[in-house]
Amino acid sequence: MADTVTVETLFDGRKRKIINLTGISDGTGETGVIKMDISAFTFDGGKVPTYTTVDMIDFDVQGYTSIRLYWDHTTDDEIAIIPAGGNTIHFGAFGGKTDPRTTGGTGDIILTTAGHTSGATYNITMYVRPKV
Repeated sequence: MADTVTVETLFDGRKRKIINLTGISDGTGETGVIKMDISAFTFDGGKVPTYTTVDMIDFDVQGYTSIRLYWDHTTDDEIAIIPAGGNTIHFGAFGGKTDPRTTGGTGDIILTTAGHTSGATYNITMYVRPKV
């Protein structure tokens, strides 16, 4: 079997995207799964982004030790390690957390679960600004 997951674009504006990620684990877990393929998005009059900035992450995580979000590169760059429970991580006061664009990879946003058990759930909403 496999975990049941969804990725939904809640808002697709000219300069901002709001992406909602949900998952219910069957105990399998996820490793390096692409949740936001930046080449599939356009913004600001049709531009294709080459990197992103994350302003905020709302989350509710139950039954996992943590959910790990990264930008996809040869050595993945950490966006956030989200603990169990519910809360909000604000990066906006610092101008957002921007992909450092290290070598290799795509800059896509990927997710890995840790400590997954059958029936574990996550609901994560990311507020993202595409950049060129």
